[in-house]
Amino acid sequence: MSELEELNKEIRSCRQCRLAKDRRYAVPGEGPDQATIMFIGEAPGYHEDQQGRPFVGAAGQFLETLLSDIGLKRRDVFICNVIKCRPPENRAPLPDELALCRPFLDRQIALIQPQVIITLGRYSMEIVFKGVSITKIHGVARKIDGVTYIPMFHPAAALHQPRYRSLIEEDFAKIPAILANIAELDAPPPPPAPEPPQQLSLFN
Repeated sequence: MSELEELNKEIRSCRQCRLAKDRRYAVPGEGPDQATIMFIGEAPGYHEDQQGRPFVGAAGQFLETLLSDIGLKRRDVFICNVIKCRPPENRAPLPDELALCRPFLDRQIALIQPQVIITLGRYSMEIVFKGVSITKIHGVARKIDGVTYIPMFHPAAALHQPRYRSLIEEDFAKIPAILANIAELDAPPPPPAPEPPQQLSLFN
């Protein structure tokens, strides 16, 4: 069993906070162990709680459409949430719940070592961007400690307020160029060109 699988097992059995009382399943996350891109949402909803998988409801379907539009599939990326259990009635996570779940997320990031982390929504954005409005920084990539972070609106926002749909689509459309830029920066430099042969002088 890999370290990530061990961590997933630990998350599924966690009873640290009140959310464990009413959940059906904890939702660790899913995707490749060494995914280049990691998406971090906020918390599981009803469908995620029923299946133990992240983003399987309407917001998840929209996320898969967004991925398809840029040539990616769900299996290409790692998807998880800041909170691993569904809050009652989908309420916002409480500060102590966020604090107790944060070590799980930090360990996931450390094990997967993604090159790009895309935060979806305000609560996931605040793991790196505190005290900033998402309306001002969404879609803007920032490199922090060697990882490129891109804050974005949560796909669910487009389901409740259609005006956000075009903003989310525009932000997702930037991802391929960001990935290409990372690949270019990480590529080894080309070998130096050979020096031209020197012509010998008859007078030497």
